[in-house]
Amino acid sequence: MDLKKVDSILEKHGYRHSEVIGIMQDLQEIENYLPQEMLRYISGKLELNLTRIFDIATFYKCFSLVPRGRHIIRVCCGTACHLGGAARNLEQVKRLLNVEEGETTEDLTFSLETVNCLGACALAPVTVVDKDYYDAVHPGQIEKILSNYW
Repeated sequence: MDLKKVDSILEKHGYRHSEVIGIMQDLQEIENYLPQEMLRYISGKLELNLTRIFDIATFYKCFSLVPRGRHIIRVCCGTACHLGGAARNLEQVKRLLNVEEGETTEDLTFSLETVNCLGACALAPVTVVDKDYYDAVHPGQIEKILSNYW
């Protein structure tokens, strides 16, 4: 854990309690998850109860307390995507990477998540890798999509 980076993030946010979610988002970018030591450190620096920080970290799905892959795959399973074949896309990702939803590949390259809606229903079914959106995805495209990230 690079404490200089952590301190820099805290300074950027002015050590304000009202900025704790933004602070945690920025901190997660360092390790791609929120290690306990990092949360304990910011608790002391912000003079904010550690329980409150863990409440936030466990309430919001965007935060992870366990190591995640360098690339996050999100398969939308909302109504439009489900009707468009999202379940088949999800199964193809699982097969190719030998990983279940909510898990990370052994080499820490990919983490697989499902989401209820990405707000792109007209493009269904949608799969997102990191911040890249792929629309009208079918199972035959999954391997090509993922090859961009190996």
